[in-house]
Amino acid sequence: MDSVTLAHKMAQDHELTGLISFDYGQRHRKELDYARACADELDTEHILMDIANIGRQLTGSALTDDLDVPDGHYAEDTMKITVVPNRNAIMLTIAYGIAASRGADAVATAVHGGDHFIYPDCRPAFTSSFETMQRHALDGYAEISLFTPYVHVSKADIASEGLRLGVDYRKTWSCYKGGEKHCGRCGTCVERREAFHLAGGIDPTEYTDADFWKAACNV
Repeated sequence: MDSVTLAHKMAQDHELTGLISFDYGQRHRKELDYARACADELDTEHILMDIANIGRQLTGSALTDDLDVPDGHYAEDTMKITVVPNRNAIMLTIAYGIAASRGADAVATAVHGGDHFIYPDCRPAFTSSFETMQRHALDGYAEISLFTPYVHVSKADIASEGLRLGVDYRKTWSCYKGGEKHCGRCGTCVERREAFHLAGGIDPTEYTDADFWKAACNV
């Protein structure tokens, strides 16, 4: 949801030269099909990076190991089991290398304020430091900025922008469980449903449990 919204924003406001997705062995790898569909819709290249061998070494996460994905709100301590260590740092490093090779001037990522509680590599201190590190890594070769328009805003703000941009959220995938439909109970499903509610928009997503979010969010 976040990345597709950002892709549409980039296509409208800037020059979108391509989308990069990563197969790191995640149980919800069906998100990759939705990413490819987004690239097709925006008439841009979709680069799929297979880093599953790396993902197999990043153990201890419910997204890559045989562990149950917890139900509940994103801001609960139980959600920390979904952390994949250094995931964003690894992906952004690869993205920067590709951007430098192709002469791009920015890498965009849809990390947002709602991620800060759980994921250290989504926080402003990380993104700022990472951009500085890459400036040194590519010194004299390329100048590439890290574009993080959502790093200080909520998921509801992203939903509001996407609705304004006309994003068809039926063509996006969030659920960490990767079933036939969004489960409606995992942290990312609850956050997705809450975001549409706070944005005052209609959530077109089909959930297995469409009402669980209300209890999780105390609505």
